[in-house]
Amino acid sequence: MAESKVPKRQYTQEYKLECARLAQSVGINEAARRLGVPSATLGNWKRLAEQDTLVSSSTGTSMPAMAQRSVSELEAENSRLRKELASARLDVEILGKATAYFSKGLR
Repeated sequence: MAESKVPKRQYTQEYKLECARLAQSVGINEAARRLGVPSATLGNWKRLAEQDTLVSSSTGTSMPAMAQRSVSELEAENSRLRKELASARLDVEILGKATAYFSKGLR
């Protein structure tokens, strides 16, 4: 019986950074269990993040630099995301009403 190969998982740098942050807050074993990532892999990501060698491809900054965002920047992003969420909820509500309206016409 031939052994089937498991495809190698590839993770983005941003995902690795977020996983390393989670590992710092709750511990490597707990974070690995939550994420479904081997604890050894998560430990490597955490170690690299602490050494500033794990660099985010999207921003080009290392983990500690990302953590130093000002409160006003975070508040502005939070406000932007709240507006975006409200817009998305409105879109869903409109689509639901349109679906109900058009489904009545099909009967």
